[in-house]
Amino acid sequence: MTAAGRERSSGRLLTALAWMVLLLGLWLWGREATGVRPGASTAATGDVTGVGRPAGMPLPPAAEPLRGALPRRVDIPELGVQAPVVARGLDARGAIDPPPYDQAGVVGWYAAGVRPGAVGTALMVGHVDTETRPAVFYKLSTLKAGGTIRVARDDGKTAEFTVDDVAVVPRVGFDAHRAYGVREPGRAELRLITCGGAFDRVSRSYTANVIVSAYLTGTRA
Repeated sequence: MTAAGRERSSGRLLTALAWMVLLLGLWLWGREATGVRPGASTAATGDVTGVGRPAGMPLPPAAEPLRGALPRRVDIPELGVQAPVVARGLDARGAIDPPPYDQAGVVGWYAAGVRPGAVGTALMVGHVDTETRPAVFYKLSTLKAGGTIRVARDDGKTAEFTVDDVAVVPRVGFDAHRAYGVREPGRAELRLITCGGAFDRVSRSYTANVIVSAYLTGTRA
């Protein structure tokens, strides 16, 4: 293998390890979610840095949750994102498989969790970039409170979510419950997750994750 080839392989391995850290947190969240106290708050405080929630900004009321249906596509009008969704499960090591690197425009949905639009928190992950180009969630951190996320489902309905806030969560001291837990019991909520923070050129990995929190505010046929 050439030196350039070894460098590319090393970069892919380190990026994969960074995803494993994040996704292992998701796995632990999924296994322990029933242990979260009913009504417990998961506000973005402490080591969770909010970047998209202006103080006092009014947001629309939550809509009634829908019956569960499989997600097919994610549309984010403000970012020009129209991405297919693939179900992801756990790999042999017990971590959630992210979308393949050769499918940079695809969003992964944690299929062992909540279906988007149903009560609870549905989790979706996507890459911010690859070694050569931006990926599906490259501009995710630029979303603002009040923005719209639409999830087309296999029942013919489109669940429309309103962004509540955007946070950059450092991987050091990561708390999966605070990042992914239900904010208001009884609501249908959505989290979009990608890499964020600073890019460490030595380890070739990111230091944090961008987490967009949204909740169901409407439905389109």
